Amino acid sequence: MKEVVPSRTLRTLSSAAILLHAVVANAAGPTTEFTVTGGVRNPSTQTLATLQAATPIEQTDLFQAGSTPQTHTYIGASLWGTLDNAGIIVDPSVDNDILDKYVVATASDGYRVVLSLGELNPNFGARPDLLAYAERVGGNVAPLTADGVARITAPGDPKGGRYLSNLANLDVRSTKPTQGSVGGGATTRFAVSGNVASSTSFDLAALEALTPTTQSVGGIAYTGVSLWSLLTSAVGVPSNGAVKNDLLGKYVVATGSDGYSVVFSLGELDPSFGGQPDFVAYLADGVPLAPATGFARIVVPNDVRRGRWVSNLIGLEVFSVPEPATTTLLFVGLAIAFALGRRQRGGTSARPATKLAMPALRSGMYGT
Repeated sequence: MKEVVPSRTLRTLSSAAILLHAVVANAAGPTTEFTVTGGVRNPSTQTLATLQAATPIEQTDLFQAGSTPQTHTYIGASLWGTLDNAGIIVDPSVDNDILDKYVVATASDGYRVVLSLGELNPNFGARPDLLAYAERVGGNVAPLTADGVARITAPGDPKGGRYLSNLANLDVRSTKPTQGSVGGGATTRFAVSGNVASSTSFDLAALEALTPTTQSVGGIAYTGVSLWSLLTSAVGVPSNGAVKNDLLGKYVVATGSDGYSVVFSLGELDPSFGGQPDFVAYLADGVPLAPATGFARIVVPNDVRRGRWVSNLIGLEVFSVPEPATTTLLFVGLAIAFALGRRQRGGTSARPATKLAMPALRSGMYGT
């Protein structure tokens, strides 16, 4: 009997194959193309021509690269628009499912940056990041050269770590928090776990013992604790000094008692990069939060809408995106090709296997 491959499996295999192609083809920068893979309906390979076909956006950015101030006027396509056009797969039965997803941007040398889709989505964080393919220099438009076919911009970031050059892949992923729904209801404690120095739980007294911050949002003065400080100072997030900007490959998932979850990249919280003043509030106008909100609530002051305001907080779980291993990806790609070949041949044909031509792998360059 002929075996039918589920469409979801085919999408996964297709994305993996495209990702493998990106790793091999772009192993040495500068890049000439990049791929869009993962949780999208239409995985694709993007080139200069496809980027130029989108509405061009011009953007002047100021940031620090090492100790050197940089000013660049970039021309490019919207990062969010490119992802949105790829057809991000969401579950319509899950409230704001888009906020539970993130994208891993990987350069040709393996340097990677995590961006939450919530920070990019125009309805929430509305970051205007570009896939820059040209730069205005002295009144003339010049193509990017050493930066490859596309460079991600991060307007407003003080430092240039999220300006990822020689883009090779954008991989859309969903979070997998271990903390699920507890049936809803008011909370009195939440846990911080995952890739942290030590798993810790916080009740109201523990939060009040930390350095407070007060911000007025929508006419209400909320008092709480900086989300960044809570994670990195009160709890601690380990960082691998051998990996450039290791924290930019991490994210945190905030979960409410009803199972509602939202992802934040650590890059958007880090004062050296996104610097968003998101915090865990426990007072509103000087009094405890309403019972329906729970004792602690994530407040995201700069978002357009409040979908990332997680009430009845029960968990903050930190995750780290693994460093890409080129050799592993090659073996995975070979296994995928072999499996697909067996499926197409019914698993019994003695036809010779197709030879795969693999270009030599060369090291690339880190983005600033």
